[in-house]
Amino acid sequence: MSEVSSKELYEVKRTLKELADKKGRGTELVTVYIPPEKQISDVVKHMREELSQSANIKSKQTKKNVQSAIEVIMQRMKLFPKPPEKGLVLFVGMIPRGGPGTEKMETYMFEPPEPVQTYIYHCDSTFYLKPLEEIIEDKDVYGLAVIDRKEATIAILRGKRIDIIKNLTSGVPGKHKAGGQSQRRFDRLIDLAAHEFLKRIGTHMNEAFLDVPDLKGVIIGGPGHTKEEFVEGDYLHHEIKNKLITTVDTSYTGEFGIREVMEKSMDVLTEIDVVREKKLVQKFLVELIDEHGLASYGEAEVRKNLQMGAVEVLLLSEDLKSKRLNYECPTCGTKAEKTLKSDVAIPEKTCSNCNERMKVEETVDIIDDFVELAEEVGSEVEIISTETEEGMQLFRAFGGVGAILRYRL
Repeated sequence: MSEVSSKELYEVKRTLKELADKKGRGTELVTVYIPPEKQISDVVKHMREELSQSANIKSKQTKKNVQSAIEVIMQRMKLFPKPPEKGLVLFVGMIPRGGPGTEKMETYMFEPPEPVQTYIYHCDSTFYLKPLEEIIEDKDVYGLAVIDRKEATIAILRGKRIDIIKNLTSGVPGKHKAGGQSQRRFDRLIDLAAHEFLKRIGTHMNEAFLDVPDLKGVIIGGPGHTKEEFVEGDYLHHEIKNKLITTVDTSYTGEFGIREVMEKSMDVLTEIDVVREKKLVQKFLVELIDEHGLASYGEAEVRKNLQMGAVEVLLLSEDLKSKRLNYECPTCGTKAEKTLKSDVAIPEKTCSNCNERMKVEETVDIIDDFVELAEEVGSEVEIISTETEEGMQLFRAFGGVGAILRYRL
């Protein structure tokens, strides 16, 4: 599965926020998820069946609104000989704008950034958003292992899904009650058996994790000291050992232990993403303080640097709420641009050449506009949350727009 880009993630988050606020007067908002392999003819057939079923709805208004939404979906289906590569998502329904009689049909239709897995038809007073919410969940891949002297379990964590790769048992005997020479000889045999078991665990972990190209890190847990012996010993391939994030204490081994490792690691894994964002903003601030530093901020300056191809990493706050207006004079063709807060009414603009009133040709979300510019020149884009002190500083002190530069200007 291809990785969802920063821009796609932002767009899904924005769409989810917009859709979550939509409420119908009754159970009349229709959601349809269409997988890429689904036949459009099957979807249309199902819509006809739902249209027929909707005749049984008691409320006349709800019945009318549901039928109108289904008819819109059937009309939209005519545009597609087959679903797009990743499938199709539709949200259709009458949304009230205020008092009675203010409802307006709204339609949202798009190809999601990840393939639709299951065909879903859902009718309710709100849109069904769970499959879209799952797209923005963390999909990073981590290797997990839980180890003690008796057994070990190796697993891979993808997002919140755990795949158990291997369960191993050691056969290492417990403590022996004999004394003297027998005790020492028996202890040496136990230590040798434990060492061989740790070697076997390392071999299986290497085989499981080296074949995962997008492995972000490895976390090892266990109830005793065996996990520390394993980590400190020479049992893991150096590439896997370099990806070791932490060890955690668990009460269990086996699959229960793996789930315990995952639960205890969630804060660590979240912190890794937070730390990465913090480090990026901190790097930006360090460059900014340096008299010859490689940083710039503010919409106009960063836009200019982007257009010159001088930006290595573009930092945008996810709380940016502005729109970019593209004007054009219908008389002489002169073009102009302006940025406004999203909640501000669009002002009239007069052409500087012929004094004619200019027309707004396009309105673009400011983040979309910047991301498009960055993609044209190959600049990396990071959408920074405001959940950290550094993220809030980028938003408040620098207008939510900053850049780490490739070269000094």
